[in-house]
Order: sequence, then structure tokens, then C-alpha cells
Amino acid sequence: MERIAFISGNTFLYWNSVILALAAAAAACIFLWAYLGRNGKAAAGFAVLPLALALSVVLSRFVHWYSRSDSYPGFLAAMTDYTSGGYALIGAFAGCALAAVILRLTKLSDNLPKMLDAMAVAGSAGIAVGRLASFFGTTCRGGIVKGITFLPIVYPVTNAVSGVVEYRLATFLFQSVVALALFVGLAVFVLRNPRSKDGDICLIFLLIYGASQVMLDSTRYDSLFFRSNGFVSIVQVFSALALGLAMVVFSVRMVKGTGFKFRYVPLWLVWAAFVGGGGFMEYYVQRHGDQALFAYSIMTLCLAAIVLLTLHVWKTAVKTESRK
Repeated sequence: MERIAFISGNTFLYWNSVILALAAAAAACIFLWAYLGRNGKAAAGFAVLPLALALSVVLSRFVHWYSRSDSYPGFLAAMTDYTSGGYALIGAFAGCALAAVILRLTKLSDNLPKMLDAMAVAGSAGIAVGRLASFFGTTCRGGIVKGITFLPIVYPVTNAVSGVVEYRLATFLFQSVVALALFVGLAVFVLRNPRSKDGDICLIFLLIYGASQVMLDSTRYDSLFFRSNGFVSIVQVFSALALGLAMVVFSVRMVKGTGFKFRYVPLWLVWAAFVGGGGFMEYYVQRHGDQALFAYSIMTLCLAAIVLLTLHVWKTAVKTESRK
């Protein structure tokens, strides 16, 4: 149950809403810094903010309704009544991307990759703050951890049925820390590489954040699943697609810069092997929950290897492009 922050008459303001509003404000400010700082058009920068906010709210609610339709009286109620219900972060990703595409199509923006880069930097900061809202609710937690009762590993939650306090994995805090570290890294990269190729920051964000979510979303007890099967996580699927997108784009650029080299084939095969390893460990942990520490450790190593190999391909591509 969400905690109330302020009461004014019959109006209740919850801490969850306060934190999310602060996260959105922080993301907006950092977006303007990152976008205008790289010579983005001011009109486009200010115009995209309200559009991205509106689309993010609608699409994040739509995704949540799609996966948790039993939480709402019906589709119309879910999409028109925002006084209750939940939201899915992946919908916010889609809303921001769609807003950037709309501005590009209307020619208010003249560079889509540049705007997406700024959104990536801002998004990592917004996520870092926004995930802290789970301190005041029961969302975004993992399984019960025995023998540990302190942060940042676990955070207590009261079971709504039994009333017993359970110490569950603080998944939300891990997600916040990852996003914060990613924000710092991307911000430093922006400052040190003001002339980096447009789109690289966004792809690196998708690569690293996607890799983290493949593992962290697996630990959640409230993951959102596809209706078609009821056990495949929406977040994990799109995170895996983000890893593939980054590798494909960077590989194409690498091959264009150097020409096809046979030595690239083993690199791609090793990358695919680590993808398979990570996928297998997800299958393994769902069937052997008592060995979660082992499974997630191996999965993390596989995902780290995927990130490092993809960044190696990116650096190779950048080097060849700089020579030309």
C-alpha cells in the first residue's frame, strides 16, 4: 500500500507520486542541458518535453493495462482514470522515442539521433530518482532473502494477506544504483566527447541499461508478462532486443569502416554464445529458485561479457571512422 505524503481536505498526495514528479522534473532539466549543450534546436527541445510526458503517461498505462488487465474495470477506465493503477517504465521509453520521431517528421527537429542521445542521458537520471519511489510502496522487489535484513540488499515489505514483514530483495534500489552509475558515465562521456557521433550515446545506454534489466527484471515478483504465455517478461524481451540492436548497428559500422574481416566471425559467435548462456541461466533460475545466487552470478558474467564485446565493436567502428 502506498504511503500518504500530504492531505488537503479530501485530496491525498502520495509519496510515490511526489518522487515520480521529481524524477520527471530532473529528467526534463538534464535533457535540456544535454540537448541544447550539443547545439540542439531550442524550439525542438522545449516542444518535445510536454509531448513526451503526455505520450509516456498514456503508453506506460497502456502497457500496464495490457499485462495487468485484471487490475482495472476495463480498458476505458484504465486509460481515462489516472487516480489509481500502475505504469510500466517501458511505456515511457516508447513515449519519449515517439515524441522525438514526431518532432523529426514535423521538421521541428533536424536531428533525431541527437535528441535520442539527450533523452538517454536524461532518462538514466530520471530512472535513478524514480525507482526510489518504491521505498514508499511494495513494487519492484524480488524474492524473500533469508538471513539478511539490511539495505542495500533487502527492504522490508508487509505481506498484505498474512501481515507478516518479509525481507525481500531490494530490486528497485539495484535498478536505481545502476541508472545513477550510467547517468554519471554518460554525462562524463558527453562532456569529454562533445563531437561524438550522434546516436552513440543512446545505443550505449540501451546496451548497458538493457543488460542490467535482463537480470534485474528476472528477480522481480511483479514483472509484466506477455498475455500470450504469461511467463515471458516484456522488459526482458525488449532489453534483449536492445542488446541485439546495439551489436548490429556497431557491427555494420565496423564492417563499413574496415571491410569484412574473417576474424569478426569468432567475435560474433562468442557474443552469441554469451547470449545463449544468459538465456539458459534465465531458464535455469526459473526452475531452480533455490540456486538463484549461482544462476544470477553466471547470468551477470554473461551479460557483462556481452556489454564488453559490443563496446569493443563500437570502439573499433569509431576508430575506423575517425581515420577516414
